[in-house]
Amino acid sequence: MGFLAEKCTFSVFDQEILDTSYPFNCGHADLNDFFANDSVNYSRELLGKSYCFRLDEKPEIVVCAFTISNDSIKANTLPNNRKKKVSKKIPRQKHFKSYPAVLIGRLGVNTDYKRLGLGRELMDFIKAWFIDTNNKTGCRFVVVDSYNEEEPLVYYQKNDFEFLFSTEEQEKQYMGLDKDDELKTRLMYFDLIVLSALL
Repeated sequence: MGFLAEKCTFSVFDQEILDTSYPFNCGHADLNDFFANDSVNYSRELLGKSYCFRLDEKPEIVVCAFTISNDSIKANTLPNNRKKKVSKKIPRQKHFKSYPAVLIGRLGVNTDYKRLGLGRELMDFIKAWFIDTNNKTGCRFVVVDSYNEEEPLVYYQKNDFEFLFSTEEQEKQYMGLDKDDELKTRLMYFDLIVLSALL
């Protein structure tokens, strides 16, 4: 077990939690703004759902939070080498134009609780959630549109995510960007079949 399982309670990140908790600060202004001002409406509009872990001994502290929504990997739009890599373990792959995925839209750990391994613990929780036998839908991949910054990219790579496109140039082309445009995010994926095989 870990810190989140032993010392925290998992719940939906809703208006009641916003009203009764200290402001959530994960050290990234865009993420902080989303959880403070947009997450509840995002959920209300059925665009995604936010969840959090709160400290048992002090429930007004949100230790970490994340938002998920439905997504897919559109295999037929990928460059050939990536298409082969993503779909090599998919049975009857020619019957699929896209593969079901869950998107981690936002994810952050409270700055007061960083360097405790909670990022990995949270990611392990999310991955396990979607291979659980009680999961209500098929979900082969976890995908993320990570900020194209060193800290988040390293975090996802340490959690075994791979880039969906092998180069930034390929991704810019896919996104319809000019080669001189800044690529603010990178698409990354994790294949859940690796974990489900261990069950």
